[in-house]
Amino acid sequence: MTTTLPEARRSPEAAERGRPHRSPRTTGRRNWAGGLAGWLWLVVVAVPLYWTLITSLKAQSRYYAENPLVPPADPTLDNYRLVIESDFVRYFANSVVVTVGAVVPAVVFSFMAAYAIVRGPRMRVLRAMNGLFLMGLAIPLQATVIPVYLIIIKLQLYDSLLALILPSVAFAIPLSVLVLANFVRDVPKELFDSMRVDGAGEWTTMWRLAAPLTRPAILTVTIFNALTIWNGFLLPLVLTQSPQRRTLPLALWTFQGQYGVNVPAVLAAVVLTTLPVLILYAFGRRQLLSGLTAGFSR
Repeated sequence: MTTTLPEARRSPEAAERGRPHRSPRTTGRRNWAGGLAGWLWLVVVAVPLYWTLITSLKAQSRYYAENPLVPPADPTLDNYRLVIESDFVRYFANSVVVTVGAVVPAVVFSFMAAYAIVRGPRMRVLRAMNGLFLMGLAIPLQATVIPVYLIIIKLQLYDSLLALILPSVAFAIPLSVLVLANFVRDVPKELFDSMRVDGAGEWTTMWRLAAPLTRPAILTVTIFNALTIWNGFLLPLVLTQSPQRRTLPLALWTFQGQYGVNVPAVLAAVVLTTLPVLILYAFGRRQLLSGLTAGFSR
């Protein structure tokens, strides 16, 4: 015969085991305001993307005659064919050359500068260089267009891809140095000391120790600078003139006539221009977000 103890005489452990388990979802309040704001932001972002995609599949003659948010009854790929036949491959190659030619030296130089500032000898010159890099974050690109234009003219580089690469490298360095320096600073100093005790020089220590441990930051600044330079419009507009030197953002002007704009063709060019950016962001999204948040939160 078994007896049951009253609830008041049970031990706290037994009483706790006897209570029904409640999940955190049932006990916490639902954030209706946050959910509603998230859905509204999703609509704000999704509607322009949806409109861009369906409009790029419409014929130009029926663009103004149909509801802009209704999918086309007879979708066509003529706009994409027109874009590809309008030297799209050349513009795409120019953008790739400018992006790769600017990102690679900017990241390499920024990493070496960050290592010298954090782990190099404590010299006034290095501290001054760090302040100079930080000052570069406060100077916008628009404020330096005229000096950059005059320098490019003096160097006889106007209307060339090199005229786009050099300023892009300069403007990519300040933020890259800041992010990379924060990561290099978090590498334990004992690891550098042990490498030096084993006879490794500064160059070996930088590339064999600091570079692998700061790989997330290197990928972060690479992706961020690549997206920024790929979407650049002001420098190609000011520093180039001939159609052979146009990049993809500037090439959208090709579909603007004297009396109108071929909107479906422009949006088809936008879709083709955005595809490499979406692919790059899809593969590097996690590294980009984690690198930026970790670099500024440590």
